[in-house]
Amino acid sequence: MTLQEYDYARESPSKLAASCLLLALTMKNLGGWTPTLEYYSGYRSQDLHPLVKRLNFLLTYQPHDKLKAVRTKYSHRVFFEVAKVTPMDMLRLEEKLKNC
Repeated sequence: MTLQEYDYARESPSKLAASCLLLALTMKNLGGWTPTLEYYSGYRSQDLHPLVKRLNFLLTYQPHDKLKAVRTKYSHRVFFEVAKVTPMDMLRLEEKLKNC
C-alpha cells in the first residue's frame, strides 16, 4: 500500500520493511523487536516507532474509493486475507510500542 502513497517514497526500503514487520508482530501479538531483529535490520525499535504509527494510520484511514487492486489482491485466501486484518487502535499501539 505504501507504493501508492508518495509520502512513503522518501523512506528507506529497509526501514519501511522493518517497520512493517514490527507492526505485524505487534498486531498479531507475536512479540516485540528482539536483539536478533535489531542486529540484522540495523534498526532499534525506538527508531521505527514513528513510521510504525504512520503505517497503522495508513491502514486505518485508507481511501476505499480508488486504487483497489492491492486491497483486492491481498484480500484473497492465497495471501491469507491480510488486507482484511483490522488495524490496531492508535492508543493500544502506543502502549504496545512502549513495551517493546
